[in-house]
Amino acid sequence: MLKKRRVAIAVLLALASALAGCNSSSKKADCASPEVFCVGLVTDMGKIDDKSFNQSAWEALQRAQKELGATTQYIETTDPKDYPKNIATFAEERYDVVVTSGFGLTEATRAAADQFSGVKFIGIDQFQSATKPNVVGLVFPEDHGGFLVGALAAMMTKTGKIGAVLATDAVPPVWRFGEGFRAGARHVKPDIELSVVYHNDVGFDKTFTDPEWGKTTAVSMIDKGVDIVFGGGGKTGNGALLGAATKGVYAIGVDTDQYFTVPEAQKVLLSSAVKLISDGTFDLIKSAKEGKLPSGNFQGKSGYAPYHDLDAKVPAEVKAKMEELRKGLLDGTLKTAVPPAKGP
Repeated sequence: MLKKRRVAIAVLLALASALAGCNSSSKKADCASPEVFCVGLVTDMGKIDDKSFNQSAWEALQRAQKELGATTQYIETTDPKDYPKNIATFAEERYDVVVTSGFGLTEATRAAADQFSGVKFIGIDQFQSATKPNVVGLVFPEDHGGFLVGALAAMMTKTGKIGAVLATDAVPPVWRFGEGFRAGARHVKPDIELSVVYHNDVGFDKTFTDPEWGKTTAVSMIDKGVDIVFGGGGKTGNGALLGAATKGVYAIGVDTDQYFTVPEAQKVLLSSAVKLISDGTFDLIKSAKEGKLPSGNFQGKSGYAPYHDLDAKVPAEVKAKMEELRKGLLDGTLKTAVPPAKGP
């Protein structure tokens, strides 16, 4: 009996060793080889499954794997101090492209570009104030998306009170969403009563990952008469959507079409202020593979998501006005008056 057990253990150990070897070889592609195209993603603090920003970036890499034959991998950041180390992990393995997700990685990405001149870097939501030949910042007019859903909320509210629950306004894209929301609402209804709240009372490592704060803040607004809540900022914003769902009032998502990423809020989700993150990131990865990656800033697209389950609740005149506003923002005849960053 003992002998059989030892044999069984030996077989299991051998099988585990073989499987480990397979996993290792699949992950350790020869990225230095010209025939192998490697793309790595370093997330911000929101995790890969944040149902928002990082997840959209990872979808772009998965598409690159499928359509471009890329070898892809991601590293989740658990502490901002690890940004340089996480980026260097891919760069030292001679990845062709390193994608860094979020404003918080701007400085670390630019520093890595100096250190690893042979690697191409794509910084999502990272405005490049000075050009480096191997860095491109994928930026979006967040104020446009915020403006559109702010106008939508102002046209759809029944109480005349709307609110936004957002991560820190120290991150320019978040601030532009919030102030765009404010500007859009007042554009169509100057006397609208609105509340825009930013999660500035915690450290940067938690401002995007605090769904409980998002939910309780949204519920508090709703209890004061707000009947449409705009939630933005990773899991914190998702919490606001869930708060709205709990109370049965309309919600508006952010970054991606959150009808698909926060299914618990589908019945109340009016729309989302969207950045086409996956499309923009994939386009840049494809350009890098073709040797045509631009430097400086690459302007992505912003807009608003479909109304989905609530389509029949949105009057025809509201839909027409939304399209009028969207076209005006695109052709420049309509301005949000929101500056690129929060002033002093």
